[in-house]
Amino acid sequence: MRTLPFRLGIHPINWVGEDVREHGDHTTFEQIVDDIQALGLTGTEMGRKFPKEPSLLKTELSNRGIRLVSQWKSVLFTDSAWRDSELEHYRKHAEFLRDLGSTVISTCEIGGSLHFDPRRTPVEKEVQRLDERGWEQLADGLNQAGAIALQHGLKLTYHHHGGTVIESPEEVDRLMEMTDPSLVYLLFDTGHAYYGGGDPLAMLRKHRNRIAYVHLKDIREAVLEEARKEGSDFVTCIRKGVFTVPGDGCIDFDPIFRELLDMNYSGWAMLEGEQDPAVHPAREYAAKSLEYIGNVIDRIYQTHT
Repeated sequence: MRTLPFRLGIHPINWVGEDVREHGDHTTFEQIVDDIQALGLTGTEMGRKFPKEPSLLKTELSNRGIRLVSQWKSVLFTDSAWRDSELEHYRKHAEFLRDLGSTVISTCEIGGSLHFDPRRTPVEKEVQRLDERGWEQLADGLNQAGAIALQHGLKLTYHHHGGTVIESPEEVDRLMEMTDPSLVYLLFDTGHAYYGGGDPLAMLRKHRNRIAYVHLKDIREAVLEEARKEGSDFVTCIRKGVFTVPGDGCIDFDPIFRELLDMNYSGWAMLEGEQDPAVHPAREYAAKSLEYIGNVIDRIYQTHT
């Protein structure tokens, strides 16, 4: 693969599910990072099988030439009763990532989410959408958290996500409008953009000046269409296999990579599959996806010469 202005890494969710806990639950940390090293990749995110002790984690990763780029952080900024404790937890999270040499904090509001909100019990609607007060609280909380991240040399990158209050392209647009661009950045996720009803390329172009982190995920459109007809929730969609790695689904990544190159994106782009590794082996699918991405990049450079 040609040298890129941005860095390719991979998320451990390809090996061990985060939202669907049985996916790859037997997989060890050592297998994950050994596979990442064998794939020739040098960046990853924190996974639930990773050591929690910073010095041990740093040693294990550095011995394999791997860097911890980020870690997901759930927040409940839409609930004023949780605000102070959430910001304190965010500060500790930022300290942990700073000490590991990370660059961004993947951040997502879980208030109102059936799957992620600890206050929720099963109800008819998967997501309780935000009212005006909720929008204001979320924007204010993110601005405060973004300032904390900045103090620790990090960027808050907001992860628009299926099954949460910031899912559709319209919700992403409004969040970007309501937050401080010097404090709150966007984690652009190709798969979640499509899942949320948007055009990934259009979202990338519209918010190119706010994007500080990228997740590269593909969609099995037939699975998504079937799941929509059945009214399946987000976690059920994952179990059905709605997500896969780039090159194995319906998203056209040629214009997406072209746009990333044209905008001189220089951050990290993480390969994500989020599917059952017993059916779709993580290392095998990642290798095929890297080959696909290499071919995409070659085509782009050939058209520029």
